[in-house]
Amino acid sequence: MIHFTKILFPKQKGIFTFDLQTNRKNMSSKAQYLIIEVKNSAQIKEFHGFPAALYGNDNNWNRPLDIQVEEIFDKNHNKQLKKGDITRWILKDSKGQCLGRIAAFYMEDSFTQHDIPTGGVGFFDAVNDMEVAEMLFDVAKEWLQSNHLQAMDGPINPGMRDAFWGCLVDGFHEPVFQMPYNYPYYKDLFEGYGFKNYFNQYTYQRTFEDTSDLHPVLHRTASRILTNPDYEFKLIEKGNTQFALDFKIIYNQAWSKFTGTKDITDQEALSLLKSMEPIMDERLIIYGYHKGEPIAFFIMMPDIGQITKKFNGKFNWFNKLRFIWELRISHSVDRVIGRIFGVIPSFQNKGVEGALVLFFQKQILKPTFKYKTFELNWIGDFNPVMMKVASFIGGSIYKTHVTYRYLFDRNAEFKRAPFVNQSGNTM
Repeated sequence: MIHFTKILFPKQKGIFTFDLQTNRKNMSSKAQYLIIEVKNSAQIKEFHGFPAALYGNDNNWNRPLDIQVEEIFDKNHNKQLKKGDITRWILKDSKGQCLGRIAAFYMEDSFTQHDIPTGGVGFFDAVNDMEVAEMLFDVAKEWLQSNHLQAMDGPINPGMRDAFWGCLVDGFHEPVFQMPYNYPYYKDLFEGYGFKNYFNQYTYQRTFEDTSDLHPVLHRTASRILTNPDYEFKLIEKGNTQFALDFKIIYNQAWSKFTGTKDITDQEALSLLKSMEPIMDERLIIYGYHKGEPIAFFIMMPDIGQITKKFNGKFNWFNKLRFIWELRISHSVDRVIGRIFGVIPSFQNKGVEGALVLFFQKQILKPTFKYKTFELNWIGDFNPVMMKVASFIGGSIYKTHVTYRYLFDRNAEFKRAPFVNQSGNTM
């Protein structure tokens, strides 16, 4: 694919300046590049179509649904942008051939959750050409600077961290639903521009074939919790709104000190539960209670990316019927995604984490359980306790994504993400 790129888009030589006012790269050679801010339906179509063409020959790439990407850019739908802004661009050569795309955004949290105001860049895709990447990063940086940001993280999105977040640098396997996939050269493009590794985010994988691979220490402490009558573990029940309210209690306590997160309301929790129900498998969502009070959850979902990858980004009525058939009738999904794992602070390091997993093992042993593999996404290297838990439950690192940070003041001191002293939390 790299050779294919170089044949179609040969690297042009020459001294040039990039004028952000005219959005045009003027070069001493005949080649010119145009950066276009995406505004109309035709440009939006190109924005979605470019990566589809770029990865057309890569069987691992999984095209996200266009409608879900558009929801991120819709300020009426994406509440993270209520006090922020987002825009995006495509880059074309003099022949009108699209060579890349990028988005830039900021939120209210951009000014409160970091040491310095930090915006984001995401949905970056480009041919293997450093000059093209530089132009895309430059226009995003200029826009963020004009909005009083002093740094940018990328590739990320203005929303949940388990979607469209991070640059894949190791483990170039098929992505699960909404997890990013890219060519290996993306690492060189980010780092060549000057981005630095802010943190690694690991995906751990294990199979369900061997249910005895829990670490002995975890197994022993978990068994002690499960036999204690003060504790209760149960599967979620569809339509029971109490689970949404219990989720809010656990989430707000387990994640309150985590950078980039904030408390959720009853309504937000109820909306989240409602949005999950169409794809929910009740065997994959476990809650823990102590004397009737919610203390922990382990939320997993079927990897519907195994279905949506066949839709070429479209979710029309026919694909909706296909989706229901494959998920509910033919049961074509055989991979589980770990979406969020949380234990409130006062019950961390007491065996509750293992008890959740051990309780889940009982579901795996049932003959109706047809899933084969499990991927626990988004475990930051700043959370070594959770890395240890993932290893203890039989997982091993399967993929590595990097969240990069670029400081606009090139003389400022760069600091990696601080370690967190919480256990049992990942997202």
